[in-house]
Amino acid sequence: MRTAKVERKTKETDIKVAINLDGEGKYAIDTSIPFFDHMLSLMCKHGIFDMRLKAKGDIDVDYHHTVEDIGIVLGKAVKQALGNMKGISRYGQASVPMDEALASVSLDISGRPYLVYKVEFPKRSKIKDFNTDLIEDFLQALVSHSGITLHISVPYGRNTHHMIEALFKAFGRALKSAITLDPRIKGVPTTKGKL
Repeated sequence: MRTAKVERKTKETDIKVAINLDGEGKYAIDTSIPFFDHMLSLMCKHGIFDMRLKAKGDIDVDYHHTVEDIGIVLGKAVKQALGNMKGISRYGQASVPMDEALASVSLDISGRPYLVYKVEFPKRSKIKDFNTDLIEDFLQALVSHSGITLHISVPYGRNTHHMIEALFKAFGRALKSAITLDPRIKGVPTTKGKL
């Protein structure tokens, strides 16, 4: 089983995550940020990996520290769970519609962290009290600590919630494709011999 447990405690946050990349899409997520819990749950369900995540942070100050640090911890957990990466498909792509919105994600488990984020939300920058700029901060932290190259595009949408929901579902599905084990792949999928 490709599993990992990672904990990170700072003066601002205390985060524990356990993942199973070969799971069934089960999740138990408590970040004290309801909208973010919902998005992370969608990611697990559509990525078909299991995750338990408990986060406490200084959300009375701002959500930024908690959201970014969850990205750090989740990135480390994905990297740890992948281990030597032998037999993985490496690349993943998914496009997901959510009513009027469309999100497309392409990723490469390359060992070279990079984020291309082509998302512009209409009008408002918040969903209830959640600042939508934090989505990019979360993803940047995740790729930086997982070694994933990630390209995300949301070319259109009217409803900000739908745009973000499509993004998280597409990310989960693209990750699922990339981490899938292919018995035809011997070793790691690169001519360099190492990812």
